This record gives sequence, structure tokens and C-alpha cells, in this order.
Amino acid sequence: MKLPIVAYGDPILRKKAEEIDEDYPNLKQLIEDMFETMYAARGVGLAAPQVGLPIRLFVIDASPFAEDDEDGAGDPSLKDFKKVLINPIILEETGEKWAFNEGCLSIPDVNEEVIRPANVLINYLDEHFEEQEVQLTGLAARIVQHEYDHIEGRLFVDKLGPLKKAMLKSRLDAISKGLVRVGYKMKFPNLKKKR
Repeated sequence: MKLPIVAYGDPILRKKAEEIDEDYPNLKQLIEDMFETMYAARGVGLAAPQVGLPIRLFVIDASPFAEDDEDGAGDPSLKDFKKVLINPIILEETGEKWAFNEGCLSIPDVNEEVIRPANVLINYLDEHFEEQEVQLTGLAARIVQHEYDHIEGRLFVDKLGPLKKAMLKSRLDAISKGLVRVGYKMKFPNLKKKR
């Protein structure tokens, strides 16, 4: 089932998410729904706060980045990079910082250059609640860092400089009011209820 994606401005996107255990209700269905929602919105990652749940869970599928774009810049190592990360903890971020044009399903039609470290070491539980620890680099690391920010109550626009933030303010306000067209279901925090 496709879930509505929470839009910029909703307080849940600013809340630090809580850990869950194996008894979390309907977890298997939630994970399936999150993948379905992410694919329908043409995303490569989706965190639980983006579907209105303040829990430490996100799903990623970086396979779209495995295919060459017009610059021939695809990364074949991402072909099968599909993961469920539960209760993740970033242990280390290392390497040279680099810029990449990021976007977010909760902030549609806004893409900006964000600088992040090249490598990340992350510990998490997979969908079977088996502990995993992986070192990621490049786009895989970036996607994980972006989604991890969501469960920490941070957004990619927080990493922009003051001038860029000021330039985006009216667009972000419009998104929070539902004044944006998207090809997927969204939940807007500041829509006035009709009586």
C-alpha cells in the first residue's frame, strides 16, 4: 500500500526517532509499504518519519544509480544495493568531503548541492533483526547519510549556507502549505481544514 509522504514543515520531520524491537506492530507490512511508496515516488531512500512514524527505520534501493546517466556516471556496484536499516547508528564518517546534488521526497522540486564525507561506517539491524556493520563509500554512503539524517530530525536543507536557505525560504513555505504539484500522495502540515 502506498503511504502518503509527509511534507516539509511537519514537526515529525524534526523529531529524533525512537528505536524499535522485533515486536513492532506490522513491521513486515510497513517495510513492504515503504518500498512500494518509495518506488512510486521514484526515490532511492525513504525513512519512517517521512511516512509519519517517529521510529528508527529506513529503506534504500540505490539501483537507479547503477545505470549510466548521460554523463556515463553510473556506479555498477549499486546494482543490488537494496537494504532495510533498523535502529542504525553511524559509527564513523571519514574521507574527503564532496558535493552532490541532493533532493528529498518530503521537499519536492528542491535539489541542492550538499557536502558530505565520502565514507560511512554504520551498524544496524536488518529486516530479520540480525546485526550488520558495513563500510560504505560514494553514493551508497551519501544515501545512507541522507536517510540517517531523517531519523535524527535533520533535513538536507539544514546543511545549506544561510544565503541558500534564504533563497529557498518561499519555496519551502509553499511546500508546507501544499502549494506544489507532485506525482505521489503527500500529507501537508499547513493545509487549512475546510469546515
